[in-house]
Amino acid sequence: MKNLPPRLQLLNYYKQAIHAVNPRDCVRQHLQQHPTHPSTALIALGKAAFGMTLGAFDALGTRISRALIITKQGTNSQFSPHDPITYLEASHPLPDESSLRAGQVLLDYIQQLPPQQPVLCLLSGGASALVEVLPSFLTLSEWQRINHWLLGSGLDIHAINQVRKSLSLIKAGRLIHYLQNRPLTNLLISDVPGNDLCAIGSGPLVYHAQLNPPSQLPSWLQNFIQKSPPLPPRSHFEHIQHHLVAYPELATQAIAKTAQQQSWTIHLEKSPLVGEALITGHTLAQQLYQRSPGLLFIGSSETTVSLPPQPGQGGRCQTLALAAALQFAQYPQHEYYLLAAGTDGQDGPGTAAGALVDKGTIARGQTKGLDPHQHLRQANAGYFLAASGDLMNTGLTGTNVMDILIALKTESSA
Repeated sequence: MKNLPPRLQLLNYYKQAIHAVNPRDCVRQHLQQHPTHPSTALIALGKAAFGMTLGAFDALGTRISRALIITKQGTNSQFSPHDPITYLEASHPLPDESSLRAGQVLLDYIQQLPPQQPVLCLLSGGASALVEVLPSFLTLSEWQRINHWLLGSGLDIHAINQVRKSLSLIKAGRLIHYLQNRPLTNLLISDVPGNDLCAIGSGPLVYHAQLNPPSQLPSWLQNFIQKSPPLPPRSHFEHIQHHLVAYPELATQAIAKTAQQQSWTIHLEKSPLVGEALITGHTLAQQLYQRSPGLLFIGSSETTVSLPPQPGQGGRCQTLALAAALQFAQYPQHEYYLLAAGTDGQDGPGTAAGALVDKGTIARGQTKGLDPHQHLRQANAGYFLAASGDLMNTGLTGTNVMDILIALKTESSA
């Protein structure tokens, strides 16, 4: 593979990363190694819910008595009408009426289960927006306002989740109120730094000792948080088994395993890159500049973008990539390449998964009359990268383990 053009090499690495965290494979392998109850009800929530469910049926077959799947709009999954499956698609990243409808369907589904029915939960990122049950003091329009503000605030994912959890009847372990006294197995795919079970899907089945929403919030938002519903006690969670079946490190390690056979000097970043996407892109490019040619950087990220009043198109991966490309254009020697993409196949508004930039990205966009600095200020990196030919469009991948960063520095002749 090392003889392939660098851009194609990075795309192949990305595909390998996605394959390593295929939800169907990960769930099937886990359940084959860890037998479950002979009759189990299934609840799957999140972007990877469909694939995780397929893996569960592969391993358990008719031992699954019934199933509820709630996933992202556009997944367009098909089941036989004879399958004991209830399937819904809801809104992400901003919740809407479909999210509340999904929450009610979830509660109705649980209520209809036979007493003591064991439950297998399959949880992945995205569940926070896809499924919601709001307290009586909060309307849908107010909840949408809160989420819109959070996504453009520049807060990291931990702080965002603390706010979301404070204003829900199912997040932060509160879903256990509806599933008490049942044998529960919770399989999770992590899309959060540190693989914190409390943060995946806002931890609907994980014990929370307390919540710590950020203190620097608008007064109107603080007023809602002060009404936060109480958290369940630890004793309510003693019958739950949690198992992490896929996580960002699986994806990055899969790339490293292949790259080790190709004589690259590998830098496998152990901690995810966080913070403002624009700053992170600049910093990563500068770090590459200081390293010798032949370096392959592999990492994951959970960056943020502070949005202007009227943002353009392009998410955090595209912002990070365009910021890095600005730096690459200033380095006269050697060649630089950076792939930044969501493992779910989508990055912010629009359909792009992210971007793959190089030292010529800025020049290609400028020939179309575009100013990269202006587009970054307007949170419109996607428009520039579409003009430069550097957007990645993969379609929804069916999995979700944070964003992937793959960067390469080569000799100019590469």
